[in-house]
Amino acid sequence: MNVMIDLQVASSSDNLPSEEQLIQWATAAVRDEREEAEISVVIVDAEEGQQLNLQWRGKDYATNVLSFPSDLPPELGLPLLGDLVICAPVVEREAKEQGKTLMSHWAHMVIHGTLHLLGYDHIEDDEAEEMEALETDLIIALGFNDPY
Repeated sequence: MNVMIDLQVASSSDNLPSEEQLIQWATAAVRDEREEAEISVVIVDAEEGQQLNLQWRGKDYATNVLSFPSDLPPELGLPLLGDLVICAPVVEREAKEQGKTLMSHWAHMVIHGTLHLLGYDHIEDDEAEEMEALETDLIIALGFNDPY
């Protein structure tokens, strides 16, 4: 499997994962669902994260990760899964609040967002349970503690 990341950093944070780490985590999430996948990852600060969350979800606060699945017709056969926007200050704050290492929380956010790009959701309880179980399995397989 080949997962490519188009990384754009629009954050002043000094505590960001490497592109190799992002690829490793996204690859874990994609698993065998795709032979090839391309994901655009944009890392932003709180102000931009808040603006995007308000614009796209109607929520006036910065959130940890926003997922924008590609709407390309499947018959085109293009590997583009979509875009992830990850807000570095929110990820850093949540890791501290939840007593997690920063990189384990980054891994969780990349996996969570990538699963959304693949069509997973957590609106209904049964969907949430399935998605959380998969996230937990993937995070543990990467050597991190249970994210929940």
